[in-house]
Amino acid sequence: MRELDPQVQQLLAFIKSLNRPEFCDMTVAHARTVYREGRVYTQPAAPEVGQLASLAARGPHGSIPIRSCRPLGSNADAVLPALVFFHGGGFTIGDLDTHDILCRELCNQSGCAVFSVDYRMGPEHKFPAAVDDCFAATRWVSSQAAQLKIDANRLAVGGDSAGGNLATVVALLAREAAAPAIKFQLLIYPATELAGTLPSHLTNGQNYLLTTRVMKWFMAQYLRGPDDYQDWRASPLLAPSLKGLPPALVLTAGFDPLVDEGKAYAERLLADGVKTEYFCYEGQVHGFITMGKVIAQANDAVNHCARALRAAL
Repeated sequence: MRELDPQVQQLLAFIKSLNRPEFCDMTVAHARTVYREGRVYTQPAAPEVGQLASLAARGPHGSIPIRSCRPLGSNADAVLPALVFFHGGGFTIGDLDTHDILCRELCNQSGCAVFSVDYRMGPEHKFPAAVDDCFAATRWVSSQAAQLKIDANRLAVGGDSAGGNLATVVALLAREAAAPAIKFQLLIYPATELAGTLPSHLTNGQNYLLTTRVMKWFMAQYLRGPDDYQDWRASPLLAPSLKGLPPALVLTAGFDPLVDEGKAYAERLLADGVKTEYFCYEGQVHGFITMGKVIAQANDAVNHCARALRAAL
């Protein structure tokens, strides 16, 4: 019998005591502010890194902001492996700041340079704008390897939730285009089937931070209409084949509405011959990996991801 982590129980009780409306009952602008400001209560202090820089890639919709970091203690001229990271937030909220600490932690612990992508989101920019930005940013990072002091042959993509979705899609697009060469996928509770038809959407759709109402609201912001649910660039679980994709780590949380689709994607990767590690943090909820200030197991999960990156790259 799986049980909620006691620290998660405390967090959920605290959030309930605030009597705060759900994101779907706010304006998009307000939801973004609440999400950004809320991180101070749950995220650990930002670790020092070796170097931070603000960059910009060119994409089909214009400039794409990117924040890069290099590990503490690394030589400025050392050629490092790299992770291109896409933040979560339902394709609607989240930004470079909401996931800055996670990116710094992954950077220091894995020894990789990390490039966090500020992709376009809904409702201002509907699907597939986020996909276009993330693929363009990944190609740009690879093409600028010499200037960025990274090894284009040791390149990973990754993200959490919506960002995990985008990482899977970028890996698929790179396979189709035969470039850039992606060596690893870091998929943290990825959204892979946006219609929400799998059982965990019902069993975990209330009382565990991410709710069915909020997910439907996110989809209304991101997608243009019902047909988009069936496009594998939105729902990569529907891709005809996953053969030839890079190795993956898929992490899920047992009380997450997305747990079934994360597991299903890992199972499809394995069935199509892709080296895949699947691990479920059974007592956790969606979004926990950024909450290391209040959930100790979040720090274990970050270390798990960093070890996998280091081993793969």
